[in-house]
Order: sequence, then C-alpha cells, then structure tokens
Amino acid sequence: MQNKIRLKKFLITILVVFIISFGLFLFMNIYEYHSYTKIYNNKIDSIIIKVKEKYPNISDKEIMDILYNNNDAKESFLDDYGININKSFLSDSIETKYHLYLVFNSIIFTGSIIILIFLYLRYDYKKDKEIKSITKYIEEINKRNYSLHIDEISEDELSILKNEIYKTTIMLKESAENSLKDKKELKKSLEDISHQLRTPLTSILVLLDNLIDDPDMDKEVREDFIRNIKREVTNINFLVQSILKLSKFDANTIKFINEVKYLKDIVKEASKNVSILCDLKNIKINISGDDKANINCDFMWQVEAITNIIKNCVEHSIEDSKIDIYYEQNSLYSCVIVRDYGKGIDKKEISHIFERFYKGKNSSLDSIGIGLALSKTIIEKSNGVIEVESDKNGTKFTIKYFHL
Repeated sequence: MQNKIRLKKFLITILVVFIISFGLFLFMNIYEYHSYTKIYNNKIDSIIIKVKEKYPNISDKEIMDILYNNNDAKESFLDDYGININKSFLSDSIETKYHLYLVFNSIIFTGSIIILIFLYLRYDYKKDKEIKSITKYIEEINKRNYSLHIDEISEDELSILKNEIYKTTIMLKESAENSLKDKKELKKSLEDISHQLRTPLTSILVLLDNLIDDPDMDKEVREDFIRNIKREVTNINFLVQSILKLSKFDANTIKFINEVKYLKDIVKEASKNVSILCDLKNIKINISGDDKANINCDFMWQVEAITNIIKNCVEHSIEDSKIDIYYEQNSLYSCVIVRDYGKGIDKKEISHIFERFYKGKNSSLDSIGIGLALSKTIIEKSNGVIEVESDKNGTKFTIKYFHL
C-alpha cells in the first residue's frame, strides 16, 4: 500500500508538538520542585540555626526527629496566626513562585492546545480544498472536458484518489478519441463500400436494362451480357464476404481453432483456389521448401490469407509467366515467400497496399482492394508479420510466423 505522506507529516507534526509540550511540562515541574525544595530547605535551615542559638543543649538527633516525624499534629502552631497548613504556603516567595509556575503551565497547555487545533484545522482545510478540487474535476469530466492534469504528486488518500481520477480521465479521453476515430473510419469504410458496390451494381443495371429493352438481342451478345452480370455478382459476393470477415476481426468475435499444420499443405490448398485464374493467364506456380516446416494456426484462415496473396500476385503477373512459392522453418519462425514476375509495385504505393479498399494503378478492373488487408489481419492474429518488396522485375511477399 502506498505511503500516506501528507497524513504522515500531519501525525509527525502532532507528535512533535506533543513531545515539546510534554518536555516543557516536565521541565517546569522539575524546576518548580527544585525551587520549592530550595526555599523550603533554606527556611528549615534558618529555623534550625535559631533554635540551636536559643537552645544550645538541644541535640541534632532531637532536631532530626522533629523534622522527620511523620505523625500529623492534632493542633498546629500556625493556626494561631491564621495560616491553614493544608491550603496556604508559609513563605510568600513560595506563594509567588507557585502562581508564576501556574501561569507558565497554563500558557504552555493552552498554547499546545491552540497549536494542535490550528494544525488540525489547517489539515482539514486542505482536505476540504482537495475535495472541492476533486468535485470540480468530476464536474468537468461530466461536461466531457478531458483536458485535465494534476501537477501535485503525493501519496495521501486524496492525492491517490486524484491520480486515479486523472487516470480515468485519460482513459475516457482516449476512449472518446478512439470512438471519434472509429466513427470516422466507419464513415470512410461505408463510403468505400458504397463506392465499391455502386460500380458493379450500376453495370448490372445497365446490362439488365439492355437485356429487357432488346428481347431480340443477338445470342452471343446476350450470353456475354449474362457472363458480365455473373462476374459482377461474384465480385459483389466476394466484397460482402470479405467485409463480413474483416468486421468479425474488428469485433474480436473470431476464435481460431489452432492446430499444428504443415506449410506445404496450406500453400497447396491456397494454390488450388487460384488455379482457374492461373489457367486463364497461363501462369505456372512453382512450390518448394522444407516439407517439415509447420506452424500452429487455424488451417482454413491461413489458407484464406495465402490465397489472397497468391491471387494478388496472379493479377499483377504478365501472361505466360510464373509464381514461385518457397517455405522454410528455423528456430525463431516459419516463413512463406511468394514471388511474382510482374510489373512490380510503385514505391509510393507499397506503404498503402495493405489498406482496405486501396487499389494501385496496376490493379485489375476486378480488384476491390480488400484481399491483402484481410490477409494482413489474419497473419497478424496468428503471431505473424507480412513484408513486401517490389521492383520492376516483380514483387516478393515474405510472411513470418514467430514461434511462441
């Protein structure tokens, strides 16, 4: 538990005041005792001298017996002079000193009480001030004013509370900023989705209008229109499915079913998914690597990630070319390298290719710019990273899955 510095200081101050007051009381009592003793002994000494002068035959033993006789006398000699032995001092000097010491003791006691009350009121005032400050802090937070800061650094209860409120304020501020950022990103995403859907939907509507308006359309043209409609519907379906997948990742609702899987199986399955695209452009996929290389992952999601990367390479490859895929494993990570021999990616675009809905200048017409973003999300969720290098001779994707 943190030290309560201010309360500690207050208690130490109280203790110091008490010790000083107690010391003064003790000093005054001792000094008073010695003063009374000195006056008393001087008076007794004077009486003894007078007695011995008057009665030279009296022995010292008799005098000491008188002085140390503890039996209270039934009658007092002083009563004849109006002096009450139980209430009054015989010596005026003792009487004077008694009243003087009484005044001193009263001043010390009263002063100590006043100092203690002052210290308590001062401490209580500071507490009230801090409580008002904390109340004002909370009122400002309720007004959504998160631009608060705390300069004072101490460790008493109220300061700890202020620090916790400050931490809460920072969290609320970050939450508000993130919420605003999320809203802006959602707005941008909706705009991008709307844009991505508008183009194929417009094409579909135009094609359908042509089919409806011209029932005697040439058979080949009609079939070409239908194929185009199917292609656009396929693109819309892929877009919707990809957006749903990314949304699930954003909401952290996807749970991977991780198992140890060989990289060769993942790569082969992903290659099958793009075989038709490869056939259309006469692109050959060369697969090689360490057959024992493996990772702990969700098989289907990794196939999805690698498929999107290979598909991107196929789209950017020239006809009658090839794509090389290599996989290996070391003590730190397992690695998959996918390389195409297309036109490459402009250096200005490399930092953007993993952004959602981003389409480079060399992208195909069917590209919607979401596949690489989804791949990056899946790989990073699997303790991996993806890097890209590109030049005029082609592009290379390097995927590393780190062992934990």
